[in-house]
Amino acid sequence: MKILTVIGARPQFIKASVVSRALKGKCDEVIVHTGQHYDKNMSAVFFEELGIPKPAYNLGVGSGTHGKQTGEMLIKIEEVIFKEKPDVMLVYGDTNSTLAGALAASKLHLPVAHVEAGLRSYNMRMPEEQNRVLTDHISTWLFCPTETAAGNLKKENITRGVEITGDVMLDSVLHFLNVAKSNPEKRAILSQLGIKPKQYRLATLHRAETTDGGLNAIIRIFDAFEKLPQPVIIPIHPRTRPLAEQAVKKRGYKNIMLIPPVGYLEMLLLTSNACQVLTDSGGLQKEAWFMEVPCITLRSETEWVETLAGNWNVLSSLDTNDIYRKATETVPDQVTRKSRPFGDGHASEKIASILLKYGA
Repeated sequence: MKILTVIGARPQFIKASVVSRALKGKCDEVIVHTGQHYDKNMSAVFFEELGIPKPAYNLGVGSGTHGKQTGEMLIKIEEVIFKEKPDVMLVYGDTNSTLAGALAASKLHLPVAHVEAGLRSYNMRMPEEQNRVLTDHISTWLFCPTETAAGNLKKENITRGVEITGDVMLDSVLHFLNVAKSNPEKRAILSQLGIKPKQYRLATLHRAETTDGGLNAIIRIFDAFEKLPQPVIIPIHPRTRPLAEQAVKKRGYKNIMLIPPVGYLEMLLLTSNACQVLTDSGGLQKEAWFMEVPCITLRSETEWVETLAGNWNVLSSLDTNDIYRKATETVPDQVTRKSRPFGDGHASEKIASILLKYGA
């Protein structure tokens, strides 16, 4: 059996690492890296740290408008399909790489397996929402991380091929957090930054909805960060860096530390040791939940509604006062930690088992 796996962005490298490990030695997996994330700290370092097999193809698409980026991926992925003649297309999440892989396969009548199916924010202005909805509707297997995700698909009359497997990101956190903690070089990240466990907050900003507001939007967010009682560490995304640096220069913030993007293992250590996370990322709000770190999500909605229970994750507008109030006044409820909505940490094995049965 030959599986063609299409990945292109940092969160997908993490998800693929655990599923690829479960598939290893049991099928022929051909990995295609679209090049959507092409900065070394956003891409190559992840393959090294996570032990993902080197991609057989790097399409080198890079950045661009949604149409240009998705169109170039579609053309190049189709060429790979013709060459490799796989049995299954495997895609992850909700990026342009996800949609391009699924579309290329579907047009050629190649079955599509979608990991992280069924997520919905119900905001179709989000490119991620468009990608995930379209991918779900042309997929043969829909691997749902939660019961909520499967319920979302049922509302859209998608019931065939739906499997509740649990969340592969939980598999990844459980495995790689132990790896990170046992690596002295990675553990040094806190001392290198001059911070101590639970005495700082961690933030990330990268979504178009955040950066599209320009410098004023970043300043509103940073004004809230500046007032917080602990320093705010921000591994800054390439998309956000120019605006962030302008904001710091203009306002002279003292409580904000901009650092380059870090590898996955270092990010796990920074997250687990933070007293709070503030983010517009879908993946980080969930990783914070896994590690029992309170999170303020800088968005009006989230596809990970399970994390909202007990105030472990709280939504905030991009208004300075709203961010500050929620960051300083929200108290999580420990009782809600008893539930396990994201599975048992063995989602990747379940996904591999289902795919391998198809090829048997």
